[in-house]
Amino acid sequence: MRFGAALLACLGLAGCAAPPSAGGGGIVSMNPCADATLLELVPPSRIAAISHYSKRADSTSIPLEIARRFRGNNGTAEEVIGMRPDLVIASSFTPPSTREAFARARLRVLYLDIPPSIADSKAQVTELAEAVGAPAKGAALNARIDAAVAAARWRGPKAPALLWIGGNLVTGGKTLLDDLMTSAGFSNQAAHYGLAHTGHLPMERVIAEPPKVMLAPDEPGHDSDSRAASLRARAIAETGLPVTQAQFSRTLVNCGGPVIPAALARLAAIRRQIP
Repeated sequence: MRFGAALLACLGLAGCAAPPSAGGGGIVSMNPCADATLLELVPPSRIAAISHYSKRADSTSIPLEIARRFRGNNGTAEEVIGMRPDLVIASSFTPPSTREAFARARLRVLYLDIPPSIADSKAQVTELAEAVGAPAKGAALNARIDAAVAAARWRGPKAPALLWIGGNLVTGGKTLLDDLMTSAGFSNQAAHYGLAHTGHLPMERVIAEPPKVMLAPDEPGHDSDSRAASLRARAIAETGLPVTQAQFSRTLVNCGGPVIPAALARLAAIRRQIP
């Protein structure tokens, strides 16, 4: 079952009315990737607020129709403290001043890093599951991730590929996306263009030395990201370059945890179409 469909089913069974707007208890997530995992671990009634990023189409990892059922928060210390939560899930990039305010308010806070690999993402699922008192559900989610890795594993030669996060931004090595690509039978060509990490890559450089596959979340349109995708597609078509282009949904780009099975399934499906 797809991630979004599974969430809708779970929320429907739980009778997902939006949590009350008044503060007092519950879990407040300032971390959009934690939002996706929380929905797998706890009933909706325990979630007092999710990150405002999960309510935006360009940064969410959960279906917007689900995100809109929850109260959002902008991640300010005053706002979060005012909700008087039992637990706050934040990012390791949370500013020191916000951390200090949480400490003064004696809030229980879990700070999560950006996991650079599938194994690290699984460890984070376990950490979050233990923090919310749902270790069994965390183990079940990690078992699903393991099954997805096994199903997507490619035993043949790797196909050189680039994965565009948006616009001209390419995912580099030592990232979760890089690990997912490798697991599904691709070799990340970012290093070939001199990128050690995620960074911007001029289209001209790519057209001069194209990879075998280009994966992008963008569809033709009028914003800057989709214009970049349109220009790449046009350049490839006009030059006749032997490049396979495939869409890799934006909702699969941002996070790990419960997003991994869907991301691996999509990558594996694309890889099977590449000779």
